[in-house]
Amino acid sequence: MVTRVLVADDQTVVREGLVLLLGLIPGLEVVGAAVDGADAVRLVGEHRPDIVLMDLRMPRMDGVEATRVVRERHPDTQVVVLTTYADDESVFAALKAGARGFLTKSAGADEIAEAIARVRAGDAQLDPSVQRRLLDSMTSPKETPSRPGGLTAREIDVLRLIAGGLSNAEIAKRLFISETTVKTHINNLFAKIGARDRAQAVTYAYRNGLAD
Repeated sequence: MVTRVLVADDQTVVREGLVLLLGLIPGLEVVGAAVDGADAVRLVGEHRPDIVLMDLRMPRMDGVEATRVVRERHPDTQVVVLTTYADDESVFAALKAGARGFLTKSAGADEIAEAIARVRAGDAQLDPSVQRRLLDSMTSPKETPSRPGGLTAREIDVLRLIAGGLSNAEIAKRLFISETTVKTHINNLFAKIGARDRAQAVTYAYRNGLAD
């Protein structure tokens, strides 16, 4: 049974390398290569692959958003994340969006092929370090440091950049996320701190020691 795979990565060298690598693995057929998340969503609609090998940090639409959209629109297409970033926020966001596999770019060809095969079969495949992190979060929950207004770490990052005078486009570039994601974070943090506009958000940031 041939597994049809779509590659999504904004780095040309990585994207083309993955296409060549996957083309050498028996039982896999690369049906397309997307340059960002929005392109991945478009190509999934055209080619209906079995698996998308998805990077996370991409322009226009990041991998988390793209994963969520792909899973909502095309439930028969599964997503395996292949990324440089394996921090807790990236891992949990990707899995919550619907990814069934999560690998770092240190993975070899055999590991990638195994992840694709297992996810295609209906299982999940996670990098060992990710598995340990998930296990630790379930068996040894640590007390979460309180943050002003109940903001998440990423919302605090966005708030600090707002206080630094950055535009949405500049924040997106700095954090390697899409402008749509930035707007979502801003709407969420505004609701949590009761701010009506950026000026009030900046005032809140200074009062709570979140900006210099």
